[in-house]
Amino acid sequence: MLRTLLLLGIGFAAVKPAANLYRRASNVTCPSTPSPFPAASSFPEIPTLPDPFTYLDGKTRVQSEAEWYACRQPEIVNFLQYYQYGYYPDHSAETVMATRTSNSLTVSVTANGKTGIFTATISLPAGASIASPVPVIIETGGIDNSPYLNNGIAVVGFDYNSIASDSNSKTGAFWSLYNGRDIGTLTAWAWAYHRTLDALNITVPEIDPTRVGVTGCSRLGKGALAAGLLDTRITLTMPMSSGVQGLGPYRYYTLSGQGENLENSKAGAPWWSDDELGTFVNQSTRLPYDAHTIAAALAPRALIIDQGVSDPYTNSKGTATVIFPAAKIVYDWLGVGSKIGMAIRTGGHCDLSGYTNVLPFVLETLKGTPTTRNYSDLSPWTAMTEAYPWASAVPSG
Repeated sequence: MLRTLLLLGIGFAAVKPAANLYRRASNVTCPSTPSPFPAASSFPEIPTLPDPFTYLDGKTRVQSEAEWYACRQPEIVNFLQYYQYGYYPDHSAETVMATRTSNSLTVSVTANGKTGIFTATISLPAGASIASPVPVIIETGGIDNSPYLNNGIAVVGFDYNSIASDSNSKTGAFWSLYNGRDIGTLTAWAWAYHRTLDALNITVPEIDPTRVGVTGCSRLGKGALAAGLLDTRITLTMPMSSGVQGLGPYRYYTLSGQGENLENSKAGAPWWSDDELGTFVNQSTRLPYDAHTIAAALAPRALIIDQGVSDPYTNSKGTATVIFPAAKIVYDWLGVGSKIGMAIRTGGHCDLSGYTNVLPFVLETLKGTPTTRNYSDLSPWTAMTEAYPWASAVPSG
């Protein structure tokens, strides 16, 4: 059956500034965020992970959980778009149309008189129906579908190159709409996860839009992380072997892998991020955040991180022993410590075994299936507590 429907800005409106992505509580007074944002050279050098509880002004600190959600979380999402991702397009100015034919989905997005079109493939598990909708994992780059389908989870995939090429060429559906803007390719791919979800909401009633995971590996894991950050409809974020500009540390980059850092990632693929991130090259310790800040901003929503011990490229040890435990401190403080997990496995970069490695966490998050696995186990490593000295003074509120 062929069905075409029109969607006008459902659910999620992404507008500049990014603080509007998150609702502010009316009874909390937020400190002022510096305007304009400070230049890279104005920040102090911090060799350890910056304190996620300290605002961008460098002097005011979060005092309560309510203040985190009302003030600090929106500030983080805002400055991450300025310093790293580029500003997410205004979704309220977009019209999304979707056409479903069997297991194929065509998505058309129009904004400011321009149109971008891409396709996605739908794989539904046995038993999925309008009466019994199932959770979904939206992916790009390819995953091992079988374990998910066998456990009652749909998998929907799109071709990232049709959205934005992994190059400076500015081709693909996203750039058909937004060419000329200083936006990183990671944000373009994140946008495609969101527009795919819009299309599923229109045309695939067999999928439950309140139980949604996003995943990808390596550079696509970086994109999946951005997708989780920039749309609160995402229930579970699953970055696999994501490395720097994902959940690899900008600091402590020599712990494992090939020494992936801001300098060589920005030199090798400058299009992943906006131009502003380049101003921190050769002074990355001045960044007012690190990957743990990105992870913490996802709370209270779920995050599972996959890394292989033998990954020759990304800094698995840094992600596991520095970024994860620092982010978990924030999750624990917010009372949602079980919503973040570190899935360490044998093997290398983007092994498909990673998708079975995280599956018990996924099933617990999306289907309520209990797991006995300890996703805080960092074996064969241990947490580097000296990397986050602020942990001894978390807010008491």
